[in-house]
Amino acid sequence: MGVMQIPRRVDYGLRAAIYLSAQDPDRSCSLAEIARHQGIPRKFLEKIIQHLIHSGLVKSKRGPDGGYTLTRAPDEISFQDVIEAIEGPIAINVCMDQHLSCGHFSQCAMSGVWSEIQYKIVEVFTRTTLADLRRFPRPALAASSSLSSAA
Repeated sequence: MGVMQIPRRVDYGLRAAIYLSAQDPDRSCSLAEIARHQGIPRKFLEKIIQHLIHSGLVKSKRGPDGGYTLTRAPDEISFQDVIEAIEGPIAINVCMDQHLSCGHFSQCAMSGVWSEIQYKIVEVFTRTTLADLRRFPRPALAASSSLSSAA
């Protein structure tokens, strides 16, 4: 049976961004350092970091003290920012993607459920910043979530 899950590249991108958020903003981190500390395959991380650079979330610095740093403060970068930099717009189902259309949407019995799930997921991703999770994730974050009570 399949599992609905966040893509590995998004998980790795979030882990890399959270790692960078916990570092001194004046110190660049090498790709090897991030990969080693986060258990991310280096080649895969190279591709992910490029997405974060192109989206303006991460900047690179060349030279002996080169590496990667965030372009903004950790409390100014949301999970949504990182996810969309890597994956594109967040859509729980194809009908929730603004760029796609579904011929069944107007008479679809599931559209209300998809809309509610979409709203709640985006709300959590928008309000959760890298600063919220710089340290090991706090149990209070999950406990205070209305999503945890829905399960």
